[in-house]
Amino acid sequence: MTCPSRTRPAASPFNSSGSSQHLLLSDLVHHPMPPSVRGALLRCVPPHPTQPIHTVWIPGVEPERLHPGSILLSWEPSLGDGMDVTAHLRLASAEVLLANWPDLHGDWSAVVHPTLHEVIGLHTALSVATDALHLANRLATR
Repeated sequence: MTCPSRTRPAASPFNSSGSSQHLLLSDLVHHPMPPSVRGALLRCVPPHPTQPIHTVWIPGVEPERLHPGSILLSWEPSLGDGMDVTAHLRLASAEVLLANWPDLHGDWSAVVHPTLHEVIGLHTALSVATDALHLANRLATR
C-alpha cells in the first residue's frame, strides 16, 4: 500500500469538526486522544518508518462499521510519562486486538510502524488469496 505524500495539517490536530481531514500520527502521539473519538484510523502505512502515517479520527462508532483490514489505534497516558497504545484490526466478522504497547515515550509512531505495516500487508495478501480461491472454485463448478 503506497501512501500519498502530504504536508502536515495546518489545523490543530484536535479539531474533530472535519472527520475526513488527514492527520499525521507523529503530530498526535504526545497528546491524549480527545474524549469524543474512539481512535485514529490508519489511512495508510508507508513502507519506511521515516515516512508519515496518515490517520483520521474516528468518533465512537460501532466496530461493525469499519472496513475489514482497517487498523484503529487508541492511546491514553500511562502511569509513567508515556502513552499506552493499543491497535485493533477489523476482520470480516470481528474486531480483534492486534497489539498493545505499554508506556511508549516520545514519538512512538516509529515503534508501532513495523507491526502495522506487516499486518496491513498480510491482510492484503490474504484477501487476494481468498478472492483467487473463490474465483477458482466458481470456475471449477462451471
